[in-house]
Amino acid sequence: MPVLEIENVKKSFGEVPALQGVSLTVAAGQIFGLIGPDGAGKTTLMRLVCTLLQPDGGDIRVLGKSVLDESLAIRGQLGYMPQRFSLYADLTVEQNLRFFADLFGVPEAERKAREEELYAFSRLGPFRKRKAGALSGGMKQKLALMCALIHTPPLLVLDEPTFGVDPVSRQEFWNILHELKDQGTAIFVSTAYMDEADLCDQVGLIHRGKLRATGTPEEIRSLFKHPLYRVTGRNLQKLHSFFESQPAVHTIQRFGDALHVSFEEPPTQETWQRWKRETDDNLQNWHEQKPSVEDVFMELLGEKQ
Repeated sequence: MPVLEIENVKKSFGEVPALQGVSLTVAAGQIFGLIGPDGAGKTTLMRLVCTLLQPDGGDIRVLGKSVLDESLAIRGQLGYMPQRFSLYADLTVEQNLRFFADLFGVPEAERKAREEELYAFSRLGPFRKRKAGALSGGMKQKLALMCALIHTPPLLVLDEPTFGVDPVSRQEFWNILHELKDQGTAIFVSTAYMDEADLCDQVGLIHRGKLRATGTPEEIRSLFKHPLYRVTGRNLQKLHSFFESQPAVHTIQRFGDALHVSFEEPPTQETWQRWKRETDDNLQNWHEQKPSVEDVFMELLGEKQ
């Protein structure tokens, strides 16, 4: 039995649809990444899973229990990290952790060992006397994760946990998630960072309340069927306009200091050289590029807006 089952879930706020028939499952020892831009419906789905909202249609089950009639039982089976830091800034790391241990009714006999285990894998032990408000962004996220895990839940729900966190702390946080996954925890995590897709076992691409695609990161990338090239030039804006005028071009997206350009058929070297001349050498370099999850996502949006 999956730890989390989401079946044809719908939710609207007034006349605005937030979720339009979303279905997915998360198994024990699996990280499922819900990936999409702001306003895609990620936070709404997370709150529904945590029983903070009720669906307008469909059902959500945690270990077989439905959010429709067993919300109190479900709350004891999951740990939730909301998008914004929501712990007590005036309490120390240690005091926050003990507060949540009290809140979740962690037995006194188990508490000390569990706290020390969390300090060890988060490496926050040396900071246990520091007030939460004085922690760095990455440390705050680790503390929030510790508090969500104090009662050893089988399901961990994380709403954009690495948003605004520096790259080193992001990597450390994901290392911790993989340790938890290896211990059998089911992890349902949302993110706007497309590169985090490769850190998940399963990925769901969501936009405007609809799942556009689900699968492993490799399965998602395999959805991109057109030859793709990374193209650089002196003036990317002009280069973008040039490729827009070429009938052989399928899609054009800007990625940092380069363009990702896909074609109906792979251009020949003679064609590239001709384009180089036609752009007065603005076109400088090109090479075939393996599609990323972001390439797939952008193509799907173009097809299914």
